[in-house]
Amino acid sequence: MPVAIDCIVDSRAEVGESPFWDHRDGLLWWVDIPAGRVHCHDPAGANRSWEWGEAVGCLAVREAGGLLLATRSGFHRFDPESGERRAIADPEADLPDSRFNDGATDPRGRFWAGTTSERADGLARGRFYRLDPDDRVTTHFEQVHLTNGLAFSPGGERMYFSDSAPAVRILCCCDYDPDSGEPGGPRLFFDTRAVAGRPDGGTVDADGCYWMAGVGGWQLLRLTPAGEIDRVVDMPVERPTKPMFGGRDLDVLYVTSSALGITPGTESRQPQAGGLFAVTGLGATGVAQKRFAG
Repeated sequence: MPVAIDCIVDSRAEVGESPFWDHRDGLLWWVDIPAGRVHCHDPAGANRSWEWGEAVGCLAVREAGGLLLATRSGFHRFDPESGERRAIADPEADLPDSRFNDGATDPRGRFWAGTTSERADGLARGRFYRLDPDDRVTTHFEQVHLTNGLAFSPGGERMYFSDSAPAVRILCCCDYDPDSGEPGGPRLFFDTRAVAGRPDGGTVDADGCYWMAGVGGWQLLRLTPAGEIDRVVDMPVERPTKPMFGGRDLDVLYVTSSALGITPGTESRQPQAGGLFAVTGLGATGVAQKRFAG
């Protein structure tokens, strides 16, 4: 079966991000960060959207119903159907120029998310946070420019994360204890200066390989657990932002993308920049994402 790449929602998102496939309901949730918009794609139907009112970096489906959002003002619970909102915590309330960016749930239903500063001084103010189901927030891996790439190996014994800043652009990993939620010391997993795109969002397949969106490089990369390039998938957009396996058999790779920041003069080459794409025929399957347990 040949690989096929189809734009399934021509949303023209400024920065489409954080696809989360809810295997139980068969729905794909995702966001447009600067637009503050939450989307839900039903493969059997239409795409629905909700306005949050501020930048939304990432999300997860909650075990108790509704969504968990990580936004400019911290962690929130949100019920899209009723519109009910409840703030949980704002760990960077003292940093008005910061916002949440990428996130992912671990195998026990904790939520990890990272922040980034929008100040122009170039200082590394981003941090990663772990939100436990009891709403306790802990800080990890400080002094990051642009937090990204959060994902966990199929067994949960390894955690991946990256710094997407152009001056850094490295993908790291660390040992992870899924029972305690404690990460070990970070180590270099892959230096993206060897490829066209910087490391944006990522996900892991059932074989333990890491799929990286190469933002700015028109590509997705599949990296083995040893950090070697196993496969390159050329994308029809310059800025793919995050892949996520979904579909009934977890064999469809959904990919968000960004229309913001594309190279001037390339618009005709990528008329669906900012769209949501479905990649089929890869011969790979993903790992069912854990709902947030809180």
